[in-house]
Amino acid sequence: MGMNAFIIEGTRSPIGSFGGALRDVRTDDLAAHSLSSLISMFKSLDLEQIEDIYLGCANQAGEDNRNVARMASLLAGIPTSVPAETINRLCASGLSSLLHAQRAINSGAGDFFIAGGVENMTRGPYIVSKSSKAFGIDSKMYDSSFGWRFVNSKMKSTYGTDAMGETAENLVEQYSISREDQDKFAFWSQEKTQLAKINGVFAQEISALSIPQRKSEDIIVSEDQFPKPNTSIDGLARLKPAFRSPGTVTAGNSSGLNDGSCALLIASEAGVKTINANPLARVVCGTSVGVEPRTMGIGPVLASKKALKMAGLGLDQMDLIEINEAFSAQVLSCTRALGLEDTDPRINPNGGAISLGHPLGMTGARLALTAAKELNRSGGRYALVTMCVGVGQGFAVILERQ
Repeated sequence: MGMNAFIIEGTRSPIGSFGGALRDVRTDDLAAHSLSSLISMFKSLDLEQIEDIYLGCANQAGEDNRNVARMASLLAGIPTSVPAETINRLCASGLSSLLHAQRAINSGAGDFFIAGGVENMTRGPYIVSKSSKAFGIDSKMYDSSFGWRFVNSKMKSTYGTDAMGETAENLVEQYSISREDQDKFAFWSQEKTQLAKINGVFAQEISALSIPQRKSEDIIVSEDQFPKPNTSIDGLARLKPAFRSPGTVTAGNSSGLNDGSCALLIASEAGVKTINANPLARVVCGTSVGVEPRTMGIGPVLASKKALKMAGLGLDQMDLIEINEAFSAQVLSCTRALGLEDTDPRINPNGGAISLGHPLGMTGARLALTAAKELNRSGGRYALVTMCVGVGQGFAVILERQ
């Protein structure tokens, strides 16, 4: 039996809208912000004792190149002796980083790790392929912010290279998800986020970001930018399909392209004692699965079942279910396949990616942080955190309040 791993504490940046308040913040600086904010919480922690740092990042084509986890850790003032690794499991990169830390502690590799993630989708660069021959004219340019690029023709013919929104439409057809139900879920997400904001829920997670200005005072960003408090069912119903015509998946019932970072301090039982900490949650277990790329959104179903079996627990024992809201259709396909009601109060009680946004590499870590803190607010015992992943995967982690 291995050693237990605990989420001691965590913090995150506000989530920026595409082209919004974080547009001028380099991706490595954005990650460094969460890292420096996290370590500032622990004056008794000898930073040299941090065994490794794992940060998720899905792009890595721009300022997040050449191991952004390492560069961000140095920019955050963490000693050069502390190594770092960047992890890419697309949407689940941040949650995968948590599981890397848990497994490392479980194997006895160390007592302190940092897990987290970063993405600044606004600053994702255009990328150009080299020509196949000197002075050739077959170069191609792609926007690296999101989606497929440099596609392998065999991949396309064998598995399809459907855009993420198209995979949601595939689930709509397979599971008969109505447009009305998608919009209801999206509206519910916005409602929950507004209530959580009023109640100060996100203020417990966010470390405000100061953005220097050339000729004026610094801009302080302390709140998430993406929520839309004026959302209405009628307004959602008027939006046109974004990915397929006729279709039902719209910008209003989908997550966004966003910017943000998150960092979590993970420790063993010995580490907890060393810094005299009160952990938020124990990482019970976590796992991943593969599914068909064309229906990647169903991944959380198999991943959740696998994780629950590993833990020896049932879905009915979960007091909280944080499922990433890539699309309303995707979440509803999963929750219905798991036998849950559309409005089960355990589902994303503070809203999700539809209302808060989805900075790819950050989101998984943000979900784990939100879940751990919500367990402590609500007094629940177990949380299931699960996500779908592009190119056909699912990921799930189970947490237990301490």
